[in-house]
Amino acid sequence: MTDEAASPLRRSPRGDVLIRHLWDTLATEARCSEGKNRMHAAHGLDAPAAPLITFDDFLAVDIRIGTVVAAEPFPEARKPAIKLVIDFGPLIGHKKTSAQITEHYTPDALLGRQVAAVVNFPPRQIGKFMSEVLTLGFADSAGAVVLFQPDRPVPNGSRLF
Repeated sequence: MTDEAASPLRRSPRGDVLIRHLWDTLATEARCSEGKNRMHAAHGLDAPAAPLITFDDFLAVDIRIGTVVAAEPFPEARKPAIKLVIDFGPLIGHKKTSAQITEHYTPDALLGRQVAAVVNFPPRQIGKFMSEVLTLGFADSAGAVVLFQPDRPVPNGSRLF
């Protein structure tokens, strides 16, 4: 079996990634039924490596850089969080998200900061708020999120490769 045949990502003649979406949905349901929240998988130093993926699998995840243009507390969230509006440039535009980043960041300190996010996940309802992208970060030694960002400014909408 080739890597392409083994991959859950298979493109139809129209370029859809329907099988990948279905596979992810089934995997999410299976993990949730086991009581594991896929959104917050193990992220400590002792977390096992993820299974191998193909390059096409990597390319299916659209990670872009954007600049935070608005930020405010999200007191209605179950865990402390901040609502963000991120400018991903003219092609993707402004997207909303919430992030559990209150240990290291305040809304005012986030304005103008470039951050990385996955921009091609389906929107996710978080309470009364619809999150449109997944902001990326790493856990520090205490488990608090440290945002992922480029070490030099890059144009909004730049894609990770």
